[in-house]
Formats: sequence, structure tokens, C-alpha cells
Amino acid sequence: MFNLSKEDIEKIDHMFNEVQNASKTFMGYPCNQDFDYDRLFPFLEYTVNNIGDPYIPTHYRLNSHTLEREVLDFFAGLMHADKDNFWGYVTNGGTEGNMYGLYLARELYPEGIVYHSQDVHYSITKSFRVLRMKNIMIRSQKNGEIDYDDLKETIHIRREVPPIFLLTIGTTMRAAIDNVGKIRSMMEELAITEYYIHCDAALSGMILPFIDNATPFDFAAGADSISVSGHKFIGCPIPCGVVLAKKKNVDKISKFVEYVGTLDTTLTGSRNGISPIFLWYAIKNIGVDGFKKKVSDCLERADYALAELNKLGCNAWKNDFATTVVFDRPSQDIINKWQLAPQGDISHIIIMPSVTKEMIDEFLDDIKNAKNKG
Repeated sequence: MFNLSKEDIEKIDHMFNEVQNASKTFMGYPCNQDFDYDRLFPFLEYTVNNIGDPYIPTHYRLNSHTLEREVLDFFAGLMHADKDNFWGYVTNGGTEGNMYGLYLARELYPEGIVYHSQDVHYSITKSFRVLRMKNIMIRSQKNGEIDYDDLKETIHIRREVPPIFLLTIGTTMRAAIDNVGKIRSMMEELAITEYYIHCDAALSGMILPFIDNATPFDFAAGADSISVSGHKFIGCPIPCGVVLAKKKNVDKISKFVEYVGTLDTTLTGSRNGISPIFLWYAIKNIGVDGFKKKVSDCLERADYALAELNKLGCNAWKNDFATTVVFDRPSQDIINKWQLAPQGDISHIIIMPSVTKEMIDEFLDDIKNAKNKG
């Protein structure tokens, strides 16, 4: 029985119209709006809670652990995880996944120091505070990638302390990729054998695996844990993500909880059980070949936007394997309309599957008109 007043109903309708209209000019943030989950709406009638470890049975059977494990298997395959030594779960988003990786690293190396670039996602420093982890910011190169010379010099001074690396696989503003292989080579050169690598692959984790000869960042490359977002390139109405880690490290922090009859291995207790169903549905519908086509199409549209922005004198550029196009900061009106993410004298657009050529052309027209007025 609904007791909403006419005013309340109008508020809901107004909110829906606002969201619907905003989605038509959404180009500054990495969220894909191109999805259709109508078939799954009946699940919203139930409290689907994925409490506990997705691999261990629990007393709470209103869960989607079965499909969650299939989602994890899909990502484990993409990330070349050891099938006998990987573990993971569907998170509430990239921040939780990164915090989980850092949590594992802290438990392995309580005295360790985290090294990260100045282009790291803003939420990372919050995780440091929550986990009370020592950390050192390293300079970034002009393209947003970590400065390896500065990193090596900084570690060399503190080489007796195990280093923990928070590497960004696709930085927020420039989509730069910190190179896992270079980090491992650096450790060999410094004769450091105890270290941990976590990769924040929020957006690029669903792009790089589908590009031939892309920069390696996965478990085969040397990662110990990886976080990938689900609502970004795949697209989901609920923010979510996946974190994968080596099972031998997770086993060290697991604890049995009688109340729910399963292991406590995740950061949160109750977990959203709807997102794994949505991710599973998308993965089954799209498949590896479908994702490869979507990535290729987005890269093609990114190249188009790059070329057209440069014709308009916007000093546009982008990193290799990126769908993020960086350019001179435009007027506030354009930032507001297209929901762009500015930083200093630059801004960017991020080409997701839902960003069509028609949207790009409308955006370019706005840039052109603004320049003509100026």
C-alpha cells in the first residue's frame, strides 16, 4: 500500500526527469549508461544479501553467491589469475576494492610503506587514514604516470622497509598506466624480495584486456591484488566492482563467524547481492568478443574526438590505450552542461559505450560556438 501524496509523486517524477535529461549530456566521468536490465527487475522484490565469503555456504540463503563466483571466474580469466590460488568478491566499488588490497598488504607487512603517484584517486588517501598506513607520494610524469626515477631514489633510502605499491592502471584525469613490469625490474635491481603490488584498475581493467599488446598489469605481470569497477565500462545502475587477490594472502585474515555460518573474509558484513546478478547478466550477454568490439568502438570515437578538438585549437591529447581525451579547460557553461571533471587548466571527456558520435558532435559544436563568442 502506497501513501505518497500528490506532491511526493511529483517529486519522484521530477527526479526521474532530471536524471534522464542529465544522462544525455554525460561525458566527464567513466560511467557507462548503455545497458538494459529489465529482465532482472523481479529480483528487487527480495533482500538479496551476499553476506560472507562467496565461496563458503552460509545460513543466509537469499544470496547470489552462485552467480557471483561466475563473475569472479570471468575476471580471474581476464587477469590471468592462478586458478588454484585466487579469491575475490563483488564490492560496492573501486574504493572498497582498493582498501581491501591495501588491507591485505598491511596484514602481510605491518611496517610497510605505501608508494603511490600524485595522480592517485582521491579516495586512496582516505584509505591510508582509515588503515593507518604509512605512505609516500611520488611525483607523476607529465602524462600522469608515476615517475620511476623518483620512486627508485625514494625506495633506495628506505630499502630496509617492505614497499607496498598502489599502482594506478588508468589515472583519474589522464588515464595513465603505472607499469607493473618496471616496478618488478626495479625491485630486482634493488635486491628487494619482500614487496606487495596492488593495482587500481577501476576503468582500464575492463579496457586493456581487450586490446592487443596493451601494457600488462595483471597477476601474470606481477600484481598481488587488483580492483576493477563494474559500473564503469560494463555499466550497472548500482555502483559496484570486483576485487581479486591471491588466496594464500586472504587465508591469513579469514575468520569463521558462527552467526552466519561462513567465513568473514570481506571488508563489509552485509553485501549487495543484486550487483553480482547484473554483472553476470551483462557478461553473459556481451561476452569477450562483445567487450572487445565495445572497446574498439570507444577507442575509435576517442581518436575522432581527439582529432576534432585539435582542429578547434583545444590542445587535446590522450595516453596510449585510453578512451580519455584531455584538453584545455573549457568555459564553465560547457563544464556544467557536459558534467566535465576539471583539474587546474585541463579537463577531459571519457568515451564510454554510451557516449555516441552524435553526443561528441554536439559537444564539439558547443566548444566551437564558445570559441567564436570568445
